[in-house]
Amino acid sequence: MSVLLSIKPKYVEEIRKRSKLFEFRKQIFKQFTDEIWVYESAPTKRIVGKIIVSDIIKDSPENLWKHTKQVAGINKKEFFKYFEGKEEGYAIEIKDFYELESPINPYEIKKDFVPPQSFVYLDNIKDMNEQLKLA
Repeated sequence: MSVLLSIKPKYVEEIRKRSKLFEFRKQIFKQFTDEIWVYESAPTKRIVGKIIVSDIIKDSPENLWKHTKQVAGINKKEFFKYFEGKEEGYAIEIKDFYELESPINPYEIKKDFVPPQSFVYLDNIKDMNEQLKLA
């Protein structure tokens, strides 16, 4: 099982540079996945690559920050603003990032494509283009 995850362009860039080795979420997938397709949100609006997941850590925002801050790719103020009011959160550990040579425009494949607010499941995907047609 794979997922499609929306990530802001500034954070995708930090992932590319390997200065962001964790992607943070308030909610997480019900099933562990080791493959996450990255939808880079506006203004890019393209599927730009794939993250290989090493681990998913569930903990308090304070502990997540303590353990990931050196490679979080986000500053402390933005991190705690994101998790404001939450007692726990998730840190997706990025093992690898594979950038697509040609980013996929999902709107050309599926005219009524709606970017996920957080994530959407992609079942046993072999071909991203085909999966998006079925989604």
